[in-house]
Amino acid sequence: SVINESQKQQLESASYSSRYALGLFYEAGTRIDVAWAAQYITDNPCIRFISIDNKKRNIESPEIRPSVVVHTTVTFGSEHLDSDPAEVQQLILSNLERIVPSLPKPDSMKCQKWRYSQVTKAVPNCLGQMILHTQPLLICGGDGFTHSSFDGCIDSAMSLAEAVRSYL
Repeated sequence: SVINESQKQQLESASYSSRYALGLFYEAGTRIDVAWAAQYITDNPCIRFISIDNKKRNIESPEIRPSVVVHTTVTFGSEHLDSDPAEVQQLILSNLERIVPSLPKPDSMKCQKWRYSQVTKAVPNCLGQMILHTQPLLICGGDGFTHSSFDGCIDSAMSLAEAVRSYL
């Protein structure tokens, strides 16, 4: 075995939230008529975040195919984790229509389930990484060893680099 029982227990103690993301894709030239590029939603039980992706990336142009990305709340994701994807997609669309009624009908959609979305409880007693084996060197890391944010990823990367350096 590559890992010992203590390491296995530590890794298993991490927990993650679950969510859905829905992508709405439009023909080039379709106008998404909202005044914002992204919006954090606090008063909807289903939707937490909406982004007009090309606006967010500052690449609005008649030649660019616009897209809208919708992320659900953690609660919605957990409650619907094993639901029929088509039903989940319809629930998200119904909520989206109430929030942004002016959205045009998309040409295509993609609903994506993230069973492991964001770290809610990091692996304990590991400062950004865990050395699983020394000969050969095997280290695991990521935001599951810190916290779910860009800073958490950077903290883990720095810890991984330092661990590798100490074995060189």
